[in-house]
Amino acid sequence: MAYSKTGLFDPKLSSASVLFKALAHPARLAILQYLAETKVCMTGDICDELPLSRTTVNQHLKELKDAGLIQGTVDGVKVNYCLDPMKICELERVFRQFYDLINVPGTFNCK
Repeated sequence: MAYSKTGLFDPKLSSASVLFKALAHPARLAILQYLAETKVCMTGDICDELPLSRTTVNQHLKELKDAGLIQGTVDGVKVNYCLDPMKICELERVFRQFYDLINVPGTFNCK
């Protein structure tokens, strides 16, 4: 049995790390961007949009779904994928809160 030390950290940080981990690959970012640009649930083949094998794309879709950033519902032999609007809003809130924690006034001059 593997032991994880993530439970030793603040639950908010652990929760944020799940979302941030889901964003930690360019293919997953491309999938999120594609779903956002289409503005509808994707019933076609997302594999056609990425330069990756079907198996690899499916693994990335699973990561995004496990993090809750996308929803996938079975429709016959296809799966419809959509962004989860509530989770995307949560991602923005979590990122802003974390950014505020690390951006101690006067530390960074971001413009």
